[in-house]
Amino acid sequence: MRRFVDPADFSREEVLSLLELARRLETRPEPHALSGKILGLLFMNPSLRTLASFQSGMARLGGSSFVITPGAGTWQLETRAGVIMDGAAAEHVNEGLPALASYCDALGIRVFADGKDLAADVSEQKFSAMSRLIDKPLINLESAVNHPCQSLADWKTLDELGVPRNGKFVLSWAYHPRPLPLAVPASTLHMAAMRGMEVVVLRPEGFALPEALMDKARRAASASGGSVRESTERNEALEGAHIVYVKEWALTANYGDEAADAAARRQLRDWSCTESWFSTSRPDARLIHCLPVRRNVAVADALLDSARSAVQRQAYNRLPVQMAVLYRLLKQAE
Repeated sequence: MRRFVDPADFSREEVLSLLELARRLETRPEPHALSGKILGLLFMNPSLRTLASFQSGMARLGGSSFVITPGAGTWQLETRAGVIMDGAAAEHVNEGLPALASYCDALGIRVFADGKDLAADVSEQKFSAMSRLIDKPLINLESAVNHPCQSLADWKTLDELGVPRNGKFVLSWAYHPRPLPLAVPASTLHMAAMRGMEVVVLRPEGFALPEALMDKARRAASASGGSVRESTERNEALEGAHIVYVKEWALTANYGDEAADAAARRQLRDWSCTESWFSTSRPDARLIHCLPVRRNVAVADALLDSARSAVQRQAYNRLPVQMAVLYRLLKQAE
């Protein structure tokens, strides 16, 4: 394995193998496995769990890491091609990324979508251009429409919760005051489809996930015995659900139009998840959310603090699954 960028690059069996490795490293640590190895982490956008869990995972395997946050102690980096660099950015990724890659054994990159051009974001234009500059093992720390490490942790969480492979998984849009990227919902959708689940994307009108991402998930579901559909009817979608995965994302009907997005979501404040959403689900249905989450905006306090919430287990699982990714990239490739 040379790159961990998009879950669709791997077969279901390869994903299951990574999960098995994560469980092994969790119970039988190898504190010297990556001794002498260095992980570089480039964060073009903010992070909490991804940053901390990768540094912790590398240390637990005996390696070390460095973190670059452009503009915070380092030069700001320009990503656009052909641009006249007379603004704030002092360095272009064309020079910066090869230099960073030369200092480490693997490089992770986080760069969010611009949120302006749907086709460009769905095709991962920015991340793809940056990845072509790297000749070392590469990890996607979240891009325009992919967050593979989060999805791997989510799969492990579902296994630990005893959620059946063919259980009902509802990915529900939730209110947020600003448009958020598509990476987590897109990756979550694909993960649940690849696991073989009955997947329902619950969302208001105008917030449908792009057809290219839906088609990709349908192909994964077809291969695994699962299914994928959409719904705007909350009670119907949540009926019999094993898992409700709450996530916020941008208006796609007028993608990049800030005024249209604001007008659409202004009417949707009632899409804040509360215990009442679970009235038609299975009694033991669980809530998950990738975090960060705005309390009493996207999800109610009482629900997040209840036994129904599994968000902390989900967050913890970022550590073992990323250790497995690092091990596979840097140890087993030796």
